[in-house]
Amino acid sequence: MLINEQLTKLNMTKYRLSKQSGVPQATVNDICSGKADLEKCSAGTLYRIAQTLGVSIESIIESAKVEQRSSFEVFKSNTCHHVKDMGDLGFIESVLLNDEIRTLYKRRWYPEALYLLAMLDYLSRENNLPLCTKYNDIRKQRLEKPIYPVGVQVSCQVLGTEEPMRRAEQEAIPEFRRFNIIESEVRNVV
Repeated sequence: MLINEQLTKLNMTKYRLSKQSGVPQATVNDICSGKADLEKCSAGTLYRIAQTLGVSIESIIESAKVEQRSSFEVFKSNTCHHVKDMGDLGFIESVLLNDEIRTLYKRRWYPEALYLLAMLDYLSRENNLPLCTKYNDIRKQRLEKPIYPVGVQVSCQVLGTEEPMRRAEQEAIPEFRRFNIIESEVRNVV
């Protein structure tokens, strides 16, 4: 978030920002931690913070919009729905034109970047298309720990065994499994 970056750049504490801007320290803390929704903050609050930090209100709001991150399960679901709605080729074209994989990777949102790359590679294989080589550096990466679907995790807890995880790993789509993402169904979305 831009506010935290500016605090670091100016070597300023949240306390000092609060004192110089006149914004209560609890409010500054909530804003900096992401607990407060900037779009619901008063214009006066944002104006005082922006003035103190030497940035525009718009840049503060835009930085907060860019950094909002949904859960990985929501990201996966949205990606699968995009594939369904756009079709394989439309999805591939959109991802490549918008360079979404690189954008996510630069943000260090590695599970999302690798999931999207796995989907791109999977759809390329399914449609007999060559792999896009501009992501070969990212293809060398792998998540440290496997990510299992929530349903598999719940099954393990309910059954008291890791058998659902082992079965899910065996059934995983190779393009996803390569990145330590256990995914076996990307087509069956409602």
